[in-house]
Amino acid sequence: MTTVLFFVFAAAALGGALGVVLSRNPVHSALWLVQTLLSVAVFFLLQDAELVAAVQVIVYAGAIVVLFIFVIMLLGVDRHESLEDPVKVQRPAAIALGALVLAEIVFLAGHEWATGARTARGAPIEGGTGAFADYNNIERVAHVMFIDYMWAFQITAGLLVVAVVGAIVLARRSGERPEGQEPGTPAPERAGPESGSGQRPDDAAVEEPVGEGAT
Repeated sequence: MTTVLFFVFAAAALGGALGVVLSRNPVHSALWLVQTLLSVAVFFLLQDAELVAAVQVIVYAGAIVVLFIFVIMLLGVDRHESLEDPVKVQRPAAIALGALVLAEIVFLAGHEWATGARTARGAPIEGGTGAFADYNNIERVAHVMFIDYMWAFQITAGLLVVAVVGAIVLARRSGERPEGQEPGTPAPERAGPESGSGQRPDDAAVEEPVGEGAT
């Protein structure tokens, strides 16, 4: 059964990768990328790596692809890109490097790794005592993150929230209009050292008005 699942999702991953490259619509390419990432997540499940499979689905197939689609829709999908290669040797070099990487993968697939041992599926996780020894990889990471280092994890999350709120507040302040300025009118330029007047903004602020209508 494992072999059948491997070949089925391997074909799905290769088909999705070809769809990413060959699709003319960028949105379709992003959807083909989702298929490829989900197929890779199944590979991790077949190797008993549930945590990596969950990260693959939640982070990559979820958040990252949504970000890709957002950028694609923001830039527009109706633009026609030129297929002319400005650097003539770029495409042959990419093909040569891709062939070299493929040859390395094929070579390493039938040999032992640097540790001298072949990859093993279903190997027990070493370390831990008592009930902790029976945990799988997801339970162990959750135990360390939310029990052993709960305060560090929560403080880090709070700092990230404060940073996001601060960035939003600064962005809103930079876009606000001064009091009394009508919508659509440009903001007045501020005098600075580079303006050539030789005065600082503080000096310009204390100057007496020339006439009654001056502000």
